[in-house]
Amino acid sequence: MRGRLIVVSGPSGAGKSTLIRAALAAVPELAYSVSATTRKPRAGEVDGKDYIFLTREEFERWIEEGRFLEWAEYSGNLYGTPERRVEEFLESGRSVILEIELQGARQVKKRRPDAVMVFVRAPTLEETRKRLTGRATEDSEAVERRMTTALKEVEARKEFDYEVVNAEREQASQDMIDLMRKIVKGGKDAG
Repeated sequence: MRGRLIVVSGPSGAGKSTLIRAALAAVPELAYSVSATTRKPRAGEVDGKDYIFLTREEFERWIEEGRFLEWAEYSGNLYGTPERRVEEFLESGRSVILEIELQGARQVKKRRPDAVMVFVRAPTLEETRKRLTGRATEDSEAVERRMTTALKEVEARKEFDYEVVNAEREQASQDMIDLMRKIVKGGKDAG
């Protein structure tokens, strides 16, 4: 049986990565697709594990070669999902989680209408700001750009099949695990 393609999107600071890690640890049928990006690695990030870090020139070559399922520019950097690895997972029967921003999520939905769309958000925009500034990985200008983008992204949540509100981490993690199990099992209303 072929796996399911699952797109997880939502504003920066929503806790997508944390919830996805919890789901991957609890649901063995899931695989994670590592995205490519032109942004600089954050402290502790490993090339090939957290992201595939590319120069802008390398990324643009991959676009020309048709190697991405989707790609987009976000906050001045390019991000994309290498298609070959995703297809390998799906053909092997594993469901694949893509963690991508809204523009990329829309591209995937257009190309792959069978994709299950999951939106993750913080309970409030104030909490989103608090999480972004708490990261201390970006200057105030970058945080403001991400907040402007977050406002637009939250409006788009109606385009998704499911929504997980990350108010309390343990509960949100369990909600994500339960949802992923339902999607992987192919429940009648799972996507």
